[in-house]
Amino acid sequence: MTQTSENVTWLTQEAYDQLKAELEYLSGPARAEITEKIQAAREEGDLKENAGYHAAKEEQGKQELRVRQLKQLLETAKVGEAPEANGTVAPGMVVTIAFDGDPDDTLSFLLASREYASGDIETYSPQSPLGSGVNGKKIGADAEYELPNGKRASVKILDAKPYTG
Repeated sequence: MTQTSENVTWLTQEAYDQLKAELEYLSGPARAEITEKIQAAREEGDLKENAGYHAAKEEQGKQELRVRQLKQLLETAKVGEAPEANGTVAPGMVVTIAFDGDPDDTLSFLLASREYASGDIETYSPQSPLGSGVNGKKIGADAEYELPNGKRASVKILDAKPYTG
């Protein structure tokens, strides 16, 4: 789980370990692999028209960006416990809301940093309009947030439980 305050990112031990392992892989074996790809593509000749070379260089750039992001995230990380199920929405929880109080128009999402996003569940950052609107509210409460067009929308919080992966 991830909870972000001004300059600190709160992570569970599991999330911290997962991100640290990704950083170690990208900084070691993955970096060596991309270097080999670039070298092999260089040996093919003319670099201006070498698609393999350009693809490998682009992949290297994306990989190095991710390494920098992970280093920054882990430098500011504080390891803590997952939130407890106390009926209040907090980062690290799966939140179920009903739009405009309509029990048939619902959405469940993980309130967490984008770093913890997975394909299993949609993730909203606590800094996003919806995330900041529901964060800290109790189950059963109404919450408002601002839409991209500047209008306000309201949701009812139906459930909030710790994310278990």
